[in-house]
Amino acid sequence: MFNKGQNDVKPFETKVWLSSPTMHGEELQYMTEAFETNWMSTVGANINEAEKGICQKVGCKYAVALSAGTAALHMAMKLAGEDLYGATKLGKGALNEHRVFCSDMTFDATVNPVVYEGGIPVFIDTEYDTWNMDPIALEKAFEIYPEVKVVVIAHLYGTPGKIEELQAVCDRYGAVIIEDAAESLGATYKGVQTGNFGQYNCISFNGNKIITGSAGGMFLTDNEKDANKVRKWSTQSRENASWYQHEELGYNYRMSNVVAGVVRGQIPYLEEHVAQKKVIYERYQEGLKDLPIVMNPYDEEQSEPNFWLSCMMIQRDAMCRQVRGERDSLYISESGKSCPTEILDAIESINAEGRPIWKPMHMQPIYRMNGFVTKDGNGRARTNAYIVGDAVDVGMDIFQRGVCLPSDNKMTAEQQDVIIQVVRKCFE
Repeated sequence: MFNKGQNDVKPFETKVWLSSPTMHGEELQYMTEAFETNWMSTVGANINEAEKGICQKVGCKYAVALSAGTAALHMAMKLAGEDLYGATKLGKGALNEHRVFCSDMTFDATVNPVVYEGGIPVFIDTEYDTWNMDPIALEKAFEIYPEVKVVVIAHLYGTPGKIEELQAVCDRYGAVIIEDAAESLGATYKGVQTGNFGQYNCISFNGNKIITGSAGGMFLTDNEKDANKVRKWSTQSRENASWYQHEELGYNYRMSNVVAGVVRGQIPYLEEHVAQKKVIYERYQEGLKDLPIVMNPYDEEQSEPNFWLSCMMIQRDAMCRQVRGERDSLYISESGKSCPTEILDAIESINAEGRPIWKPMHMQPIYRMNGFVTKDGNGRARTNAYIVGDAVDVGMDIFQRGVCLPSDNKMTAEQQDVIIQVVRKCFE
């Protein structure tokens, strides 16, 4: 339990969330329109307008509205597998036991669709500059597994990775990129929106994202043929016949016109939400600047994040003793030091929500025996590769020392000041 002066701070009457939906009114108007016109299923004006609106925002030619970002990733995996390895046989995934390189520090929705299509994820370690896939580790991975043809790249917490370097490595080995921009809608790399850099691209409208539909996601592409395939597959692969005709495996993945009404109403506010999130990040940066921490970093010359979540990482010599099991954690409070568990306890004590950094995929029990490649070229599948003085396993290091801070854009400056005060108390 947090015990560094928490009684000095009165808990908030209303909970301050990590990142909750921010509604504006137009969303209800479009949902009501769907209700009143009886377009409640997976066709309607809201879907058409939401797809058009995202294309205009992101700068892509085609968007296919789906039930979740995970569904978009699944369709991307299926497309990549069929394009590279041939048509899927019934009962066999399109990736059919081929290895796929994946970002290691991400939510498991990035990785699970690889397995849906029969692929074998191999995890690529993270780098410290952006907390995203390390191009050096990716190069090493191709040296170990030169046959790999698909690389899944996620942009953590809304910060673009080293896209140009990652693309160059993939190009050298003839591999295609699936870009998971679920967390980074509105972020740019060299002036170009994320969601444009892969051959297959995906975004999410989950309830906590920068804009939301309460659920939903989209597949993004400049390839009309791929867009049409995803539209067909996501509506149970129904053929153009007057009866229900099915000649290949299909899925019930289309976005509902009601959910699309929420997305449609949110789209005009994307830039406003990004600006609000940036203010939160900068306020944390200023308020915590003399503590032994760093904020989640980005390359200011190359990219502009959407600042979806503000995160911090404690310097190694300022970490108190902390032990984490599979589901629980313990720490010993020490003067002048802290750890993620203590900080999260402190935030919770004032009725606010923080969260640990994503636990890397290679540390997850379900994927613990999969390949994992670091920048020194090790193809390890173990969780004991972390070395404190050397940080061989960068993802594990960030996980051990990192915290996601409350980043809700409805949080007031006064509430954030209280959170900053509580975080500072952890280092007293």
